[in-house]
Amino acid sequence: MKQQMATTWWLTGLPGSGKTTLAQALADALRMRGEPACVLDGDELRQGLCTDLGFDEASRAENVRRAAHLAQMLNANAIHAIVAMVSPASTARAAAYATIGTQRCFEIHVSTPLEICEQRDPKGLYAKARANQLTQMTGIHAAYEEPDAPALRLDTSVIEVGQAVQRMLNGWSATPEQST
Repeated sequence: MKQQMATTWWLTGLPGSGKTTLAQALADALRMRGEPACVLDGDELRQGLCTDLGFDEASRAENVRRAAHLAQMLNANAIHAIVAMVSPASTARAAAYATIGTQRCFEIHVSTPLEICEQRDPKGLYAKARANQLTQMTGIHAAYEEPDAPALRLDTSVIEVGQAVQRMLNGWSATPEQST
């Protein structure tokens, strides 16, 4: 079986938007096809490789840079990388895509609305931010710069996980407006 070039799918969006869920489902689908895949989850990276980083702008950019370097290394070794991290700054994401190689990196904007992310609040972060117990929360205290022209936009409040995975796997011909 001939394997295609290893790819990076970079899932960016607000906390609670569904990035990790989509990343894990995409990795499972790739593995079922016999293609090696590795999920680079922002929360997991912060528990290990990036424990020394805070949430200021420079630390967030460094966090994105480290994830991009790992994704590039995985791709160079014929392993698909699926990055699931907020990565709120467009300049940091652009630098990451340049590191990985724009021909093999596809930006996926998980565009779930803030209200839905707050309702989900799987880690209680939005509640803490609203109670002023947490500062620098993306979407509340810190800005999230939406991608201008991602390969796909997926709103997990209106699309099933399986459908989203198929759109990520089946190509980049759909315009972002068709992908929600």
